Amino acid sequence: MKILITGGTGFIGKQLVQVLSADNELTLLTRSAGKAHLELGNHHRFLGNLGALTSLDGFDVVINLAGEPIADKRWSLEQKQKICDSRWDITARLTDLFHASENPPQLFISGSAIGIYGDHALSEPVDESFNLAHFDNTDANEMFPHSVCSRWEELALAAADKTRVCIIRIGLVLGCEGGALKKMLLPFKLGGGGIIGSGEQGMSWIHQQDLVGMIIHLITHPECQGIYNGTAPAPVSNKQFTQSLGQALHRPTFLPMPASVLNIALGEMSQLLTQGQYVYPKRILASGFEFSYPTLDKALTGLLQG
Repeated sequence: MKILITGGTGFIGKQLVQVLSADNELTLLTRSAGKAHLELGNHHRFLGNLGALTSLDGFDVVINLAGEPIADKRWSLEQKQKICDSRWDITARLTDLFHASENPPQLFISGSAIGIYGDHALSEPVDESFNLAHFDNTDANEMFPHSVCSRWEELALAAADKTRVCIIRIGLVLGCEGGALKKMLLPFKLGGGGIIGSGEQGMSWIHQQDLVGMIIHLITHPECQGIYNGTAPAPVSNKQFTQSLGQALHRPTFLPMPASVLNIALGEMSQLLTQGQYVYPKRILASGFEFSYPTLDKALTGLLQG
């Protein structure tokens, strides 16, 4: 197949490219072609921007994972705009290209995030059937992740009259070469790990291998379409996650991080750590997908032993 991938040089994108490159012809959208050549090989086609395309004719699948990392910098107004634009502009352009195509790709997979569900307690597990209507009158400044994802998904679903659209609401992706776990490892190894805030906030995670596998599953199962939660079937509290990571590293976890300290240090972005969701991947399980790492202990053991 001929596959167009945006975000192919990101944490998940690089792993996806490695898996797909064996049997497919890949075109990667990247602003750093030289770096991408070194990291991913020179046997792929590279695009500097989508302006080089007038349609998506010739592609079989489009996978859209592009976006400014949401947790790398404090959420200033400028950074918020960058986070939004990096997702919305590319997604809108791809949807326009689908409509401009005489023979559009058969599938459009677009990323999103579980932040669309807002903050939920353990008594409120959510799956893809959760009604998001109650967010309509919510102050967007208080629910920034929701507003980002809501518009992101809306733009992708606008292509549904031209192709099969699958949206993956991605949770906390576990891998040692990127994402949140990489940032956690050093302080935990030094004995500085501890619960954040109350410790009761949900952490809906997924092993990097399972997320890549989920994308492959959506490609190879034409009956799949719509919204899918990109999380493992066993979400945990922050307290449980902290204990499991400490045990996997054989390190103590007795240094809590008060929410007030995070609010001062990170500002609004602290809600990524002090709030959470318990998310269940009901639809991908119903489609027959099997997780290689369904539990947190198994995922952490596999990653840290590797």
